[in-house]
Amino acid sequence: MAWMMLIFAGLLEVGWAFTMKLSDGFTNPVYSIITIAGVIASFVLLSLSMKILPLGTAYTIWTGIGAIGAFMVGIFVLGESVTPLRLLAAALIISGLVLMKLSS
Repeated sequence: MAWMMLIFAGLLEVGWAFTMKLSDGFTNPVYSIITIAGVIASFVLLSLSMKILPLGTAYTIWTGIGAIGAFMVGIFVLGESVTPLRLLAAALIISGLVLMKLSS
């Protein structure tokens, strides 16, 4: 259950990062409220998962899901550039996540 909460917390992090971009510097009230609600929900789930999972593992996985998810949203939704160096960086993050999961 802790892993499911952690994964969902990471997905919420992707969501709030995306809506923060859409909030246009918190000038759009709807996206600003969605962002704040997403941040709170993500932190609550991260906190609950940390009752069972080690701090280093939980935080690394949470930030990794957020980083890779935001990277993918940037490419597929916002039309951000795809370069070999950015793809290598994403692959390294994913490799780190896999190693962190295997070590816990």
